[in-house]
Amino acid sequence: MMRKLIIISICFFITSSSLQAQELFPLCEPASNIPKGVLGLRAISNTYKEYDVWRNMSGVRVMYGLTSRLSIFASFTGSNHHGIDLPTNLVNHTHLGNQTLYFVSPFQRGIPYPYLFNGTDLYAKFRVLSFDGIKTHLRVALYGEWSNVSVAHDEAEPNLMDDTKGYGSGLIVTYLKNHFAISLTSGFIIPGAYLGTSFSPYGQAIPTTLEYGKAFTYNLSMGYLLYPKHYSSYKQVNVNLYTEFTGKTYGSAAVYQLGAEIPIQTPLLQAGNYVDVHPGIQFIFNSNLRLDLSVGLPFIQQSYTHFYPFTYIAVQRYFYNPKKQ
Repeated sequence: MMRKLIIISICFFITSSSLQAQELFPLCEPASNIPKGVLGLRAISNTYKEYDVWRNMSGVRVMYGLTSRLSIFASFTGSNHHGIDLPTNLVNHTHLGNQTLYFVSPFQRGIPYPYLFNGTDLYAKFRVLSFDGIKTHLRVALYGEWSNVSVAHDEAEPNLMDDTKGYGSGLIVTYLKNHFAISLTSGFIIPGAYLGTSFSPYGQAIPTTLEYGKAFTYNLSMGYLLYPKHYSSYKQVNVNLYTEFTGKTYGSAAVYQLGAEIPIQTPLLQAGNYVDVHPGIQFIFNSNLRLDLSVGLPFIQQSYTHFYPFTYIAVQRYFYNPKKQ
């Protein structure tokens, strides 16, 4: 029986590689699921240079196929993107007669920060529709996400994996035909507020609450299986090329001190939108070990949460454990 299960697993590897490798998008989840009972591990690293300082976010993602339709993920990340407290110059003020005028000094960039644990992100994906044909399929899934990340994030844009706590949900539609796959993801983010401390220029610690803008996300991913053209063994190396567009529209942030909203103006805390483009390449070894490489560039406007270009590297593997019968 064990030998039969191993043969079935090898056949599954070959089928997965030949029909679905190109929809294993580096940045965005496809509507397809992890097979039931399969455990996956993924190590990720995102790096960019902010003037003379290298910024990095790294993490580990644990993935599991709970049922044939439901996959669950848990991600644990750390980064040197933020300080322990909000910036000293987040809120400044001066007095003009009986009036208090609030203003923001130019935000300093390129400041070294310690590498800190960000928190945990939980993600679930449920496939609701499947239309399968010969070397083609269309799949639709719903996803939900929750994060307890709590760092001194000083921009309006929310990011559940790295910057803000909160929750989100959305829809994924993925279509595959022969060697080409395309996937569209749309959703929303409802971020939680950050309760922390901001220091005045005179060293006074002021309790500060920062409420981030709600966001709408829209991502388009395209993948093409470049090699091999025909399969002869599950040990063949797969080479896939990708282009992914990741976009976001978000509202403005609000700063509160001593129970009152502080009227300050800075592009970092204002509403915005942007689309980044990520060309990438992927290698799959033995139909299981996966290496993703991509670079992020501005396409329409740009994000204030990172500099460009930024590189993304990920290594992933699934662990199969056929049960004896």
